[in-house]
Amino acid sequence: MCVAALVLCLACTSAVFAAEKVSFINIDGAIGPATASYISRSIDEARAQNAQCLIIQLNTPGGLLDSTQKIVQSFLGSSVPVVVYVAPTGATATSAGCFITVAASVAAMAPATTIGAAHPVSIGGFPSGGEEKTDETMKQKLENFSVSYIETIAGKRQRNVEWAKSAVKESASITAEKALQLKVIDLIASDISELLQKLNGRVVDGKILKTAGAEVSEIKMSASEHVFQKLWRPEVMFILMLIAIYGIIGEMTTPGAILPGVVGAIALVLALYLAAVLPVNVTGLVLIALALMLFIFDVYATTHGVLTVGGIIAFLLGSLMLFNRGDPLFRLSLNYIIPATLVTAAFFIFIIGKGLRAQLLPIKVGKETLIGKTVTALTPIDSRSGRIFVEGEYWNAISDTPIEKDEQAEIAAVQGLTVKVKTKGK
Repeated sequence: MCVAALVLCLACTSAVFAAEKVSFINIDGAIGPATASYISRSIDEARAQNAQCLIIQLNTPGGLLDSTQKIVQSFLGSSVPVVVYVAPTGATATSAGCFITVAASVAAMAPATTIGAAHPVSIGGFPSGGEEKTDETMKQKLENFSVSYIETIAGKRQRNVEWAKSAVKESASITAEKALQLKVIDLIASDISELLQKLNGRVVDGKILKTAGAEVSEIKMSASEHVFQKLWRPEVMFILMLIAIYGIIGEMTTPGAILPGVVGAIALVLALYLAAVLPVNVTGLVLIALALMLFIFDVYATTHGVLTVGGIIAFLLGSLMLFNRGDPLFRLSLNYIIPATLVTAAFFIFIIGKGLRAQLLPIKVGKETLIGKTVTALTPIDSRSGRIFVEGEYWNAISDTPIEKDEQAEIAAVQGLTVKVKTKGK
């Protein structure tokens, strides 16, 4: 009886220990809307699984401010402790990643990792004249907001407020070891196993973590999150924009093709959606639109290619200004811009240009081609009747002035199945 009770007790104890679970996700790349959605959903799933905590392994060069704010808000409102672990070795938590790490319930880093450089990058065009002062004012406002925002977060999590402010103001960046010394983070762990050991017994938000030997359950990105994470990049939006241009204009110049129009419309919708998410410069879009107009106008105007050259220059400048080249995260590479400029110019010059010019040529098929041809009267022709033979066919013919049989005449008009002729040379 005692043996049975002991076995039952051990079984219950094992079940309790086996029930301890830690949720885990891996963020490797830029912070955007898909990342914010993924983290928010993971927090909800960790709570539903009654997990001890959610570990976010982070390696990011930065990202969008709006998405960062949503992530920070989800951290601060989470009932499940959130552990941000900057890893693996060599990983970084810069820009947006710094905000996210500081906002975590527990901030941890692997050896030889870095954190900091959180100065905001202003997204916009190239200011000139009166715009320069406005642009500088906006930069200052953005910096002031970022300083106060990270100061609030660091104060909430009882971390080094002064260093957090310097990370924004001066783009300060430090190693994991220095971050631990300055109380920017809470601990250093070489891997997940060591992290779980060091988290065990720590009191976080009034909860004692039991992570030693806990089961690590990874929460995967959903299909939609994974797709959008790959899509929201400047290169993707740029390519979609080109597809939309080629498809829609191709459909307009070749009515009835249908497929180019459908593909172009879908690409346009996706490009507009990404434009609402990515930091797009309106001046760049206007220059690209101007380039397209110049390409098309040059088809109708006799400028000997001047408008086409202007269009190529406008397209190149618009592509360069479409995203802020001062921010590496949203910089559109010249490897995309130069080939796209050449392909677009060739598309309008050799495909669209020739198609539109062909539509302007005189009709070369049908009844209209008979006008001006010289024929021989098979019978006398007057205003009521007559016959001719042309293009392998017999036609009824009429003429305002009488024409004798075998006399040469010229076709002046086609009226249904009857041609109107006139004396040759008149």
